[in-house]
Amino acid sequence: MADLDAAIGYVVAHGDSVDRARLSYLRSGSVPGLDVLEKAEFGDLPDGGWPALSSSAIPSVDATCFRLAELADLGALQRPPARAALAWLARCQYPEGYWQEHESLAAVAPPWAQPGDPEATVYLTVHAAYWLAVSAPPQRGYADQPEYEYAQNITLAGEAFKTTLAPNGAWPSYLAAGWLGCALLFHLGSYYESAQMQVILAERVPDMSPSDVASLTATLRRVGLSQDDWLLQSALRRLTDTQRHDGAWESDDGPAFDVHSTLVAIRALS
Repeated sequence: MADLDAAIGYVVAHGDSVDRARLSYLRSGSVPGLDVLEKAEFGDLPDGGWPALSSSAIPSVDATCFRLAELADLGALQRPPARAALAWLARCQYPEGYWQEHESLAAVAPPWAQPGDPEATVYLTVHAAYWLAVSAPPQRGYADQPEYEYAQNITLAGEAFKTTLAPNGAWPSYLAAGWLGCALLFHLGSYYESAQMQVILAERVPDMSPSDVASLTATLRRVGLSQDDWLLQSALRRLTDTQRHDGAWESDDGPAFDVHSTLVAIRALS
């Protein structure tokens, strides 16, 4: 089994005030103070969302989804900055159901978010739709209930994503698009297509990086896939095998993001 105590110790020793607040919320549901919340929300734009670079006035789909993931670990998805970001995501969805970054971001966008790139379009579509889905206020139900304001956006994105799938469930995009799309379709009740994708993901788990397997597990658990599911059981074993002796899980983006990867793993294991 993974050593949660060691993981907690790593975050306490190496994380900042926001990281430690995320840890407290994940472990005990403790709501952080206003100063921590405002620090985590800093940089949001007037019309909603966050830019990829602090100097930019153009919100980024990819950056906004990343910030929503952090705010979810602080219990802050119902606060105004997150709600404004979700509204912005809904507004910038294309009529066909997909998302792309604004063309002006081409020079600064990473390869997985390049405007106009087909693989990036698939990835951004399932990423944005996923956060619209899991950010539904609890009192208003999940996104497939008609009273949720973004239900149509999520359904449209799910249908657009399904048109890209091969007969065996393979998707024409990055690995992360696989687990995000799998979670989205599971959430929408497209269980057959989601199960096909689970088979493919399970085949990839033994070779996944620590941060990837943590993200996969946390993503699928957030939409209600049982921890006893065979894919998640395989992923949890992989998490145990890839934990470092210092308690951390290594990030694909370098040591500066090891605390973040460890927090995602803690969410996955909690």
